[in-house]
Amino acid sequence: MDRQMEHNNTLTSFGGAMRPPMVEMRQAQIDWAAIPVAKRVQVIRALRHRIADEAKLLVDSLATVPGRQPAESLAAEIIPLAEACRFLEREAARLLAPRRVGRRGRPAWLPGVTAEVRREPFGIVLVIGPSNYPLLLPGVQLLQALAAGNAVLVKPAPGYAAPVAALAGWLEDAGLPNRLLQLLGDRPEDATTAIAAGVDKLVLTGSAETGRRLMAALKRQIVPATMELSGNDAVFVLPGANLDLVSRALQFGLRLNGSATCIAPRRVFISRRDAFALEQKLAEALRVALPVPVSEGARRKVKRLLDDAIGSGARLVGTTPDPGEATMTPLVVADVRPGMELLHEEFFAPVLSLVPVADEEEALAVCAQSPFALGASIFGLESAARRLACRVDAGSVTINDLIVPTADPRLPFGGRHNSGWGVTRGAEGLLEMTRVKTVSVRRGRLYVHFDPLGRGDEALMQAALRAIHGRGAVRRSAVLALLRALRDRVQWPVK
Repeated sequence: MDRQMEHNNTLTSFGGAMRPPMVEMRQAQIDWAAIPVAKRVQVIRALRHRIADEAKLLVDSLATVPGRQPAESLAAEIIPLAEACRFLEREAARLLAPRRVGRRGRPAWLPGVTAEVRREPFGIVLVIGPSNYPLLLPGVQLLQALAAGNAVLVKPAPGYAAPVAALAGWLEDAGLPNRLLQLLGDRPEDATTAIAAGVDKLVLTGSAETGRRLMAALKRQIVPATMELSGNDAVFVLPGANLDLVSRALQFGLRLNGSATCIAPRRVFISRRDAFALEQKLAEALRVALPVPVSEGARRKVKRLLDDAIGSGARLVGTTPDPGEATMTPLVVADVRPGMELLHEEFFAPVLSLVPVADEEEALAVCAQSPFALGASIFGLESAARRLACRVDAGSVTINDLIVPTADPRLPFGGRHNSGWGVTRGAEGLLEMTRVKTVSVRRGRLYVHFDPLGRGDEALMQAALRAIHGRGAVRRSAVLALLRALRDRVQWPVK
């Protein structure tokens, strides 16, 4: 908490919120971007060692996450964050290096021209963190932004500034220059104030509604954004799948982080022949399932969705939730049919919908009716699951597992439709923290394009087009015509 106070003291009051020191940050960012990437990631390496040495402090900073045990914080946030640091240490310099565009594939009309594609930082990146994984998600994003040469503002989720403040302090101890990383207040208006003050990129992890609200603020400034938004993730159970494995996986998904995970399983598409067998396995497990904390807002939403589903013919498997209680025991809703709101809403609560379908085609069709497309899982024979994975509309697909493989720091992560756009993590996530610049250089004395057009230039260009892109006899005759046109072009007087 001392780190949080220290960082907040660098901000100034502005319209009831905290205004970041943008002028100082921009100068710090210019200086930081001039440092070679290999030296920038030395700071990240020192942070990784500090994470390993003092993980207990981070565990303690995450103690207020509802329903969390220390081992879960280590497995779900702290170890993946250390792995993300190591990924940047190994790969950032190579990924951010200028890419030379040589002679291969160069158009014939660009003789002597070479080029390179450069990746340059945006400037000041605003990272808005979520409450469900308040360390890992903003932590990876701010580290990728820093590695790319940006300055970073971080707006933590309400009540969860402590883990980000710890990272900021450790980065400062590791040699990160002053003013390069600033921690904002945790109120929604702190984010909109920062946008109004003039950030260059926004990275949000949050609900679809938060995404819509912030887009309204961004459009006035024409600020680009990467948005990792809500999910209502699908699970496809193929015929012949190991239902014991499926049941264990779904129980894990409902239990992990109190089911407050954006890619937790919500919709299970299974053949009508296998649906009851899976329902029985889950019912047996739910009899001994422990309740998990659920926010009041989520409880109200779940009650509405369950009332709608039951009124339309669905059945509850498990303990009926009490809206007055602060916890919920995981439950399954059986016989869920297309059109029920339960399949189309986002929520953080341990509720699973079993959707019996005739076949794979119906499963895909019903799945596509949801506005969310963050992640999906497929259980079954690998060859069949791979074929289905190519057809599922989602940002990430996991076969014979769920959630855990997405923590691989090499993989980009992002959604589609109401689940957002753009990606974080992996090589692609690092590159999203940069803008592209191309630099082209011409050598030699051939600058005929500067000359006024002559009477034969149309014929010359037509011949060149057919000679380069034509085929067969047309191309062969065009080559001869091009040679004649070039000979005549050299002799044309400039008028």
